Amino acid sequence: MDRLSTLLKHFNLHASTFHQGGFCGITPVHGEHGFGHAHLLRSGQLTLKDKRGQRTELSESSLILAVRPQAHQLLASEADDAQLVCATLHFDGGANNPLTLALPDFIIMPLRELQGLDGTLDWLFAEAFGDECGRDVILNRLFELMVIQLLRHLMARRTIASGMMAGLAHAQLSRALVCIHDEPQRNWSVAELADRSGMSRASFAAHFRETVGITPANYLANWRISLTQKRLREGRPIALIADEVGYESPSALARTFRRKVGTSPKEWLLQNTS
Repeated sequence: MDRLSTLLKHFNLHASTFHQGGFCGITPVHGEHGFGHAHLLRSGQLTLKDKRGQRTELSESSLILAVRPQAHQLLASEADDAQLVCATLHFDGGANNPLTLALPDFIIMPLRELQGLDGTLDWLFAEAFGDECGRDVILNRLFELMVIQLLRHLMARRTIASGMMAGLAHAQLSRALVCIHDEPQRNWSVAELADRSGMSRASFAAHFRETVGITPANYLANWRISLTQKRLREGRPIALIADEVGYESPSALARTFRRKVGTSPKEWLLQNTS
């Protein structure tokens, strides 16, 4: 059972490195244009200031990750001797897709705590502070790999307490979530999902709501709408999308879409492509 591949197939990550080397001064990161950001502090000291003015002082090699657009500032003096590598992050399906929405605004962790990422981080820093040909392309791919490995790390350690990532970290509930992700066109019943999870119907429904935060039926509907939004962005007709995500007709999908999103699919697409 692969808990991440279907998610990343639909909401794939694209990184673009924009800084590597010494950092001194104040850099505002506005969080515009639908981009998230990843900052890796290789050495020295750095201060992160979020949009509420809260400061986080970093005095060892650390990761700052914001998968959704988040306004923030990076601050360092010359004496801090900060060495940074930074990238923008863009996900297929837009900034507010199920994967990014399942993560906190900021993930800030010392690199020493990220067991399993050592090889990738060592390679990334070697490329960033070297001058080999193809460096920029390799750095972008290494940032993408780092984020995927971080997701594995968060699930393995059950770092996130609620939502989709918490469900994927749960040994039994994850089976139901993978079923929904892999076969959204199927009309999954609670009984079927409970059976796939090896739980009783009542126990499954209670644990799912407690861990993921919504009922299995609502999760299935939300997942279908997220896939619909992605495919609308890609230019696919609503009639084909309806069949792919499990609705008997385009009008049935449109009704659910309006109930969940507040607009028709056409109105939503106009608002999100202008």
